[in-house]
Amino acid sequence: MEQPAISDYGFLSDCRSGALVGLDGSVDWWCPDRFDSPSVFARLLDPGAGHYRLAPVGVGGAGHRVERAYSPDTLVLRTVHHTPEGSVAVTDALAAAAGARGHDLGMESPAVLLRVVEGLTGRVRMALDFAPRPEHGLLTPYVHEQPDGGVLAAAGPAVLVLRAGGLRLRADRDRVHQEFEVAAGQTVGFDLAYAPAYGDPPARLDPVAGLNETIQAWEAFREVHPYSGRYPELVRASSTALTGLTYGRSGAVAAALTTSLPEQLGGQLNYDYRYSWLRDFSMTMRALWVAACPHEASRLFAWVTRSIGRIGDEPVPVLFGLQGERDISEHYCPHLDGYAGSQPVRIGNEAWKQRQLDVPGEIISSVWRLRDYLGQTFDEELREMVLGLTEQVACTWQLPDRGMWEARAVERHFVSSKVLCWVAMDRAVGLADRLGDRADPRRWAAVRDEIRATVLREGWNDEIGAFTASFGSTELDASALFLPVVHFLPATDPRMRATIAVVERELGTDEGLVRRFSHDPAGFVLCSFWLVECLVLTGEQQRAEALFEQVVGHANDLGLFSEQIDPAGRLHLGNFPQALSHIGLINAAWRITDPTQF
Repeated sequence: MEQPAISDYGFLSDCRSGALVGLDGSVDWWCPDRFDSPSVFARLLDPGAGHYRLAPVGVGGAGHRVERAYSPDTLVLRTVHHTPEGSVAVTDALAAAAGARGHDLGMESPAVLLRVVEGLTGRVRMALDFAPRPEHGLLTPYVHEQPDGGVLAAAGPAVLVLRAGGLRLRADRDRVHQEFEVAAGQTVGFDLAYAPAYGDPPARLDPVAGLNETIQAWEAFREVHPYSGRYPELVRASSTALTGLTYGRSGAVAAALTTSLPEQLGGQLNYDYRYSWLRDFSMTMRALWVAACPHEASRLFAWVTRSIGRIGDEPVPVLFGLQGERDISEHYCPHLDGYAGSQPVRIGNEAWKQRQLDVPGEIISSVWRLRDYLGQTFDEELREMVLGLTEQVACTWQLPDRGMWEARAVERHFVSSKVLCWVAMDRAVGLADRLGDRADPRRWAAVRDEIRATVLREGWNDEIGAFTASFGSTELDASALFLPVVHFLPATDPRMRATIAVVERELGTDEGLVRRFSHDPAGFVLCSFWLVECLVLTGEQQRAEALFEQVVGHANDLGLFSEQIDPAGRLHLGNFPQALSHIGLINAAWRITDPTQF
């Protein structure tokens, strides 16, 4: 089977889990219990790891053309297949709970995948291929026909029930393969419901009514989340994707929907991104504040406070599970070939064990941003968290760490980490009057100033003419573009102007993409949007707008971004869709709108 491009996929979400559906009508990824649970469809990572295709017979052949788009402000996807025999539309969604409106989206999602086929013109012969393989392809289920015309597939911890309105499905041992015709004006609905093996049975929904209810739920959510800045359509699309990556029950934002999509085809840099990163916290909060509303930001904040718990001597992990799990140890799936043969396939992420000195700065910066919303007097848990993180930074900032990009080699004194330590101390000083008697702003200010002096002395390289990746290094790192974003130095400072120019010249590409470092195989979308922000802050508004429009042109036809883009072949690489890429878009659009904010 030819591997579809990552950008060929559309993203469905019920704010509990997410699915990827290709241009060929195949759902090749779905972890139905929640984003970071085992999959039932994983053909994305191996041809035999499960899929669910619903498309015209001969899809992709001569005379076949595909158009698709989301229903506005939703993740309900309508794909129109034009064939020599006629045209047919397939509308796909992960169902919202009945009556879910506004902030209820994702709270009680029933774990049902809805697919509705509509005949538009002529008569089109459709093919249904249903081959679930639970636990990332380890299990082959029994598939049994049911009295109501549906089928039940059960193996291990998963039960799936597939039903089709007006069509009796036929089981073939471990799958369903069936063809049927759809004429103009005819509608056939399918509902695929998941449930754990030893709990309540799978839900049953009317597909057409369920689709309408889901569209209304998304539309109602967007109505309470207005955006009035530049590029409103792009920002709304990215904020919808960001909402789709939010685990509704906790408010945590998954870094991406997938695991192990490679940074380089055939390479080994394949990681599991289905968790929530604290390093991304302040950037995520900015984006939620701009494109969503304080409710989402405050829920995410409550999740962080609870996930961290009481702070001791051990460093705070850089990431957590979506319900605050700390231990998400990594293991391999040797039975999976990997996307385009890229191995290993990983479940879990060992970065949770790393020392990441930038984490406290991300969190305390977010407290500073929300200080007026949080009130003049912080509650005990919030106060203890800020005090604990601040003291931890004061004691540990001189240590090496793994850096923003989570190097799995030796620890170093990364400039970006030290700058976020400065951010932690600087914002803590500003919050001292809300932290009670144990606050020590005079000492914190002294530590802050020492960190700043150290970064300016050790992080700058005269030979390169820029801030570099780590102390004493000659290696450029696009994370230096983050310095003016967090107000460490103004973008107009001669050292920052020089750094921005060197990074753009040495790490930038003709396609407007910025690599993280010289040996990075592809442009990193977030870094490209950081450059947009830096250009705005240096007063180069027109260049910033041109670059922004060039970067957003790399999104797929549905406005979705992966983590990286190969500038040569314009291929999307890395996990998909990637929250940080969409966060970068939202924040850059608002920076263009109002350079004085943030």
